[in-house]
Amino acid sequence: RGGLDFTKDDENVNSQPFMRWRDRFLFVAEAIFKSQAETGEIKGHYLNATAGTCEEMLKRAACARELGVPIIMHDYLTGGFTANTSLAHYCRDNGLLLHIHRAMHAVIDRQKNHGMHFRVLAKALRLSGGDHIHAGTVVGKLEGERDVTLGFVDLLRDDYIEKDRSRGIYFTQDWVSLPGVLPVASGGIHVWHMPALTEIFGDDSVLQFGGGTLGHPWGNAPGAVANRVALEACVQARNEGRDLARVGNEVIREAAKWSPDLAAACEIWKEIKFEYETIDTL
Repeated sequence: RGGLDFTKDDENVNSQPFMRWRDRFLFVAEAIFKSQAETGEIKGHYLNATAGTCEEMLKRAACARELGVPIIMHDYLTGGFTANTSLAHYCRDNGLLLHIHRAMHAVIDRQKNHGMHFRVLAKALRLSGGDHIHAGTVVGKLEGERDVTLGFVDLLRDDYIEKDRSRGIYFTQDWVSLPGVLPVASGGIHVWHMPALTEIFGDDSVLQFGGGTLGHPWGNAPGAVANRVALEACVQARNEGRDLARVGNEVIREAAKWSPDLAAACEIWKEIKFEYETIDTL
């Protein structure tokens, strides 16, 4: 009810003894319908349908559809491309969104000598099927080089991408009529990152604030309010022609003057820094 559109399962949550999948789906569906009734907005939760067999995943997807929830989730690298394509086809045929988590990607794409760049994994995902996928943040803890990250972001969501070696696009890609995939910025992001995220990813993207919401000193709902206020302030400033790269922090401070929830979030996150080197590079 604080203003966010979705919550999500962790990529490691499937059906462990402490939280069986069917019980989780039922409890989450109840919470979704309650929040929709209170807010008048469509809400969802990424229900992780990842399982050991395609049959089991499709059974969980069917349960989600019967409950009337709008979205499920799959760990596409641990599940495999064939399983992911089967699940994507089911979701498309049955009106479900499919969120893709890239769990296990670092085992493949962090090794520079004999690994496979995430750009390739992202293109393979677009071929396999899915509606949005984690794609790094440029800022936050999953930081990557801006041009390189935007290179595979464009490969995910644009229909036609010109060759640009500076962004890691080594040949022109024409996707023709193949559906695009929205990039998801997630990992260590909070309200102070909002101007950069708005400028970098634009409208056709998903922004996920886990700790940036739950870490609010007043609780989860005020954390959600803070993120929504910050986002709407940045979108309005951008639409008015203001340069978020230059005045982004000023935009957040202005919004915090009339939003106590945002002001508290700004205070708690002002000293947070992640001392990592850039990991997504050419």
